[in-house]
Amino acid sequence: MVIVGVDTGGTFTDFIYLKDGKWQVLKLLSTPHNPAEAVLKGLSEIGGEERRITHGTTVATNAVLERKGAKTAFITNRGFEDLLEIGRQNREELYSFRVRKVKHLVPGELTFGLSCRLNSKGKHVETLKEEEVEELVEKLKSSGVESVAVSFLFSFLNPEDEIKVKEILEREGFPVSVSSEIVPEFREFERASTAVVNAYVMPKMKGYISFLAENLKEKDTLRIMQSNGGVISPKTAVKEPVRTVLSGPAGGVVGAWKVGKLAGFEKLITFDMGGTSTDVSLIDGRPKLSVESKIAGLPVKVPVIEIHTVGAGGGSIAWVDSGGALQVGPESAGADPGPICYGKGERITVTDANLFLGRLDPEHFLGGKMKLYPERLKPYFEEMAKRLGITPIELAEGILEIANTKMAKALRVISVERGYDPEEFTLLSFGGAGGMHAAYLARELSIPRVLIPKNPGILSALGMVLSDVVKDYSRTVMLKEEEATAEILEEHFKELEERAKAEMEKEGFEGELLLERHLDLRYRGQSFEITVPYSEEFKKSFEKAHEKLYGYRHSRDVEVVNVRLRAVGITEKPSFEPLKECGEGFPEGALLKCRKVYFDGEWIETPVLNREKLLPGHQFKGPAVIVEYSSTTVVPPFAEVRVDSFGNLILEVENG
Repeated sequence: MVIVGVDTGGTFTDFIYLKDGKWQVLKLLSTPHNPAEAVLKGLSEIGGEERRITHGTTVATNAVLERKGAKTAFITNRGFEDLLEIGRQNREELYSFRVRKVKHLVPGELTFGLSCRLNSKGKHVETLKEEEVEELVEKLKSSGVESVAVSFLFSFLNPEDEIKVKEILEREGFPVSVSSEIVPEFREFERASTAVVNAYVMPKMKGYISFLAENLKEKDTLRIMQSNGGVISPKTAVKEPVRTVLSGPAGGVVGAWKVGKLAGFEKLITFDMGGTSTDVSLIDGRPKLSVESKIAGLPVKVPVIEIHTVGAGGGSIAWVDSGGALQVGPESAGADPGPICYGKGERITVTDANLFLGRLDPEHFLGGKMKLYPERLKPYFEEMAKRLGITPIELAEGILEIANTKMAKALRVISVERGYDPEEFTLLSFGGAGGMHAAYLARELSIPRVLIPKNPGILSALGMVLSDVVKDYSRTVMLKEEEATAEILEEHFKELEERAKAEMEKEGFEGELLLERHLDLRYRGQSFEITVPYSEEFKKSFEKAHEKLYGYRHSRDVEVVNVRLRAVGITEKPSFEPLKECGEGFPEGALLKCRKVYFDGEWIETPVLNREKLLPGHQFKGPAVIVEYSSTTVVPPFAEVRVDSFGNLILEVENG
């Protein structure tokens, strides 16, 4: 059997695979017009029989970001057709005069209301009329609708009407997404929004996965990475593609969690810098989940790993704004045309700035398999520097400083702003570009060390290989503190557990199954909840979490809003054994050459090292540039590096 993890990114498609007992990696330029082309090309190069493939896909994400999904209709209760348009009154940019409300995916003319209504107890006030649904079918057909989302008020208490509408529409050939199946929780706008996003990307995901499946070998098996850090079958991914909107970044966090834990670090801040963007997350024992995420400004109320993203990556473009100030991103050069040094681009990127300062070695990019063109950089840097009234070197430094500032801000959002002290954490850096910036960010935030795993540019793909089958379930219960007895909560959990076991069987999973119980709690009168693990002491757990997040506790009673169940099917995983440590320093075979690299205002003669030749126990001070197939690590003069028993680079950073 060949085990393969595939992560499709904006610039590269990454593969990590176990074949003939040996781990190997592969990076190919992505094919944005059809991401499956790069995936299939890589699988063809890997070869093998009976391949177990886990794939993180950006198909759903890109369809929403680029507004290139299916023509979708939205069906709700009559009188509530403006639900998506009204949304919430939250103003995220309170003092901006230029705020424009994000338009939802369904225009007003494709929103329809039906005469049916449930009360707040889930009882019918007005019964659904099937003849109305039949009339609506004709309207949908004449409008050229390709997919339909259905969300009725209080359907999380009684899904009967939604299911009936779904059955009629599916008989007519429409793909249908109903809110009670995806998010059986209160808050009608978020529930409806999630159903609409799901319907919007459903046909595209079905086409993508069908195309992949048709081109795989007969004995291959395929699983799809979810945003919650687990994998699901292609069949489930086609039915609920909204669960894959952050699958690539989620794979990276899972990979970081597993690698960090193996290396002895439970508290991690993950830093994934790719070609287009940077994703950061915080792990305090395990990855954190959220049900309040957004994609392109649209609420998606399914569990996702908490990931904060900024538009700063290796391909982020440097530009001069109307006020004459240097800016970096969020626009990216992508895979085509790519940075200037790739040979076709004509706009300066972060990658170009690193190469200009000598921090990227042109002879060893992608293990020497991809040619870079440093000679193309000079005229572009001189032209922009002249416009800004600075030198080309100052321009390159400025580009990296601005990119680092953006990324440092993102790291503060997930740590300092949530009550965590970065000094207690290890920065785990990965992604193709992460190793060139990690030490600078650690110094900026007083993080004592950086961990850079082997093949950091492929860690998201590795995370997919190491992921379990995961399915999340929830139910709104709205119980007062005195009502939330162990017996009542047990009833709710048992129902979810029975459903989980049945669906895991349908997923084809037959191994060890873990069932993790959680509660969404809030003080009475509050608008938002905090999720805590279920135990007899759940109130104390909630108050402790509330104090950490907000700095205080209340004397008010607590409400149980939702019960949640996470079903984790433990999959068979490859193991990683520690290696025997060697002496300090680095062996002569590791030194490829020395070259001048620009650090803190001066060119310093710096060794360029082959990471494959660095063995456990080797330790030395910066500066150094460490090259490998999937990434480059820059060790500045203020850092010292050692190789641990799993081959990870541990950079101890002098702060201050």
